[in-house]
Amino acid sequence: MPYVFNPAPVVSVPVVGSDARFPVHRIYCVGRNYEDHAKEMGFTGREPPFFFMKPADAVLVVNAGETARLPYPSLTQNLHHEIELVVAIGTGGKNIRAADAHQHIFGYAVGLDMTRRDLQNEMKKQGRPWCIGKGFDASAPIGPITPAAAAGDIAQAEIFLQVNGQDRQRSQVAKLIWSIAEVIEHLSAAWALQPGDLIYTGTPEGVGAVVAGDTLHGGVTGLSAITLTVE
Repeated sequence: MPYVFNPAPVVSVPVVGSDARFPVHRIYCVGRNYEDHAKEMGFTGREPPFFFMKPADAVLVVNAGETARLPYPSLTQNLHHEIELVVAIGTGGKNIRAADAHQHIFGYAVGLDMTRRDLQNEMKKQGRPWCIGKGFDASAPIGPITPAAAAGDIAQAEIFLQVNGQDRQRSQVAKLIWSIAEVIEHLSAAWALQPGDLIYTGTPEGVGAVVAGDTLHGGVTGLSAITLTVE
């Protein structure tokens, strides 16, 4: 079939222990999914989960053992880091029960939900969508995906982010308000999940600004860590 121009290459993420790559379909993000982060953003309680999306080509692959370059985006003076556990969907489905969610998971990775906080806050004030604050180029850094069978007990893993060698965020995946399985249940009730979907499961407390020259290093126990320099 001819196209009016050449299609963009498939966005993909490396897989630990394999030469094959994980092709990205969609990126779903869970908002305010750690209690202490919800509190620092001015909210309390176990509110129903809510979601936003980033374009697939917002992915910035951070290869194992390398330091990626994270471009400081335009239009913002307040770029925030949000370290997250990412769930990679290998088998799609709709109305997936939480008890069956593990059957749909291909693996896990370390990710960052980079946020133009000033633009996001302005959109909130105006009651407008957050897209400009969340879905910009390179706003979804991600490390190699570890297959689920090799990831260990991810529900008990530690999650952390350091900026210039100093702790900014440190918590446990067990502190998720909505567990991985519950997130998949809720998401699949609204969208038919597809192989290649990535779910950024939420960030713990400690989010804050970074500037050009900062080095970010983040990880989740059992997964490939990520390191980036803001430019």
